Amino acid sequence: MKIEIIIETTRTGYSAYAVKYPVYTTGKSFEKLKSNILEALNLYFDQQGKIISEDDLQISLDLPQFFEFYKVINAKALSERIGMNQSLLAQYIKGIKRPSTSQTNRILKGVRQVGKELASIRFLL
Repeated sequence: MKIEIIIETTRTGYSAYAVKYPVYTTGKSFEKLKSNILEALNLYFDQQGKIISEDDLQISLDLPQFFEFYKVINAKALSERIGMNQSLLAQYIKGIKRPSTSQTNRILKGVRQVGKELASIRFLL
């Protein structure tokens, strides 16, 4: 069971809510927000005997929030990798322009590919 969670930036941190359930919470950091949403969901599902873990969450964010959370991802290098104009990606990230569905999918595909590559790397000991 995947529970879609929408995350938004607030003046004091972040907020999150479940799309199909009356569950909402806030947190000053992304890690605290994830902890709070799991706690809130587990309270909601407690009477049903369900235990919700991070694997049960499908987190949705917009591009500016994604690049804010994952500052380790270099937007310039990603734009080169996916063949997108660097200034265009920067405008998407800053919220100046809104990407089309196909552009969003192109960016997401590139991010996922980097993730797969990183997950498969082993260091020599």
